Amino acid sequence: MFGKQQDPSRTEEATPKRVDKARSEGNVPKSAELPKAVSLTAGMIGLYVWIGPMRDTISNIFRRFLDCTTNFQPDPQSVYTLSLDLSIQLAFIILPVVIFLAFCSWLAQRVQVGKLWTTKVFKPKLQRFNLLKGLKNILFSPMTILRTIKSMLFCIILSIVPAMVIWNEHANFLLMYYATPEGVGAYMMEMAVKLTQYALIPILAIAAFDVWQSRYAYKESMKMTKDEVKDERKQQEGDPVVKGEQKKKMMRVVMRRMMQDVPKADVVVTNPTHIAVALRYNATEAPAPIVLAKGADRVAERIKEIARENKVPIRENVPLARALYKATEVGDMIPAELYKAVAAVLASVWRMRPKAAQAAGTNPQ
Repeated sequence: MFGKQQDPSRTEEATPKRVDKARSEGNVPKSAELPKAVSLTAGMIGLYVWIGPMRDTISNIFRRFLDCTTNFQPDPQSVYTLSLDLSIQLAFIILPVVIFLAFCSWLAQRVQVGKLWTTKVFKPKLQRFNLLKGLKNILFSPMTILRTIKSMLFCIILSIVPAMVIWNEHANFLLMYYATPEGVGAYMMEMAVKLTQYALIPILAIAAFDVWQSRYAYKESMKMTKDEVKDERKQQEGDPVVKGEQKKKMMRVVMRRMMQDVPKADVVVTNPTHIAVALRYNATEAPAPIVLAKGADRVAERIKEIARENKVPIRENVPLARALYKATEVGDMIPAELYKAVAAVLASVWRMRPKAAQAAGTNPQ
């Protein structure tokens, strides 16, 4: 099929990043036939809507010209005045249709491309000056063959359709000899509309096919290899090795800070060998006890070791230790459902250390 990806290794759909990069460089799917079909349709609509004012303006021009033929003096000033007046009148006739055509052509491009403004398309690229590659694309490219076929179809349609319409109407041409100027003009406009309608149907079909084909070819040309997708994902998310090292460093920093806070704890709740949670309660700091440190296995052993070195009480409470470990993170206040259990542990500690109890303030509710 025309436009199909020739590289068998490019099997993956283009990522949003690749599409955005191509778009920023002006590489977007765009049909060359759609603006032609839109312009033809817009021209027919514009003429149909504007035919009344055009007829009146042309009639007035002829009347004014014929009325002043006997008095007209062909000197430079009068010819200049007449030319200027005719130009203004013709502009009044043509300009609205031209503006409407330009707007419809711009709209067709905007619908295809969207909002896009870039100057990168003007930057010279050395690969464009590769004569051998250029000749190959011109002579042997499937896309060149497709463009040639479309151009031939346009030529055939725009030559055969008018010929068929004129051939079917040739018997009425002699009757125009007896018609009024208004009748001749009306007949010519009717013929023009008929020619446009008959030519428009196949042209619209070609344009619709070209829109689909251009998007298909663009999608195929943007396909990526599996390695390219992986490399782009690494760039976006970071190299897993580097990311792992950064995570390890961050964990070491967090662990060091956590261990530095263990001596500030009021109690360490353990499950006796696997889990350790260091708690601190001061009513002036927070309304509930705060988790200063927590850990399992080796980290738990280190927390208990630091607690012993700094004479922080250690209390074994298996269900409470498990609940605190699962429900909290370092720096969090304990949940309300654990207030009573933690209060009982702190009360037992403070009874052993009356001075510490007085410094800590009110027990948690």
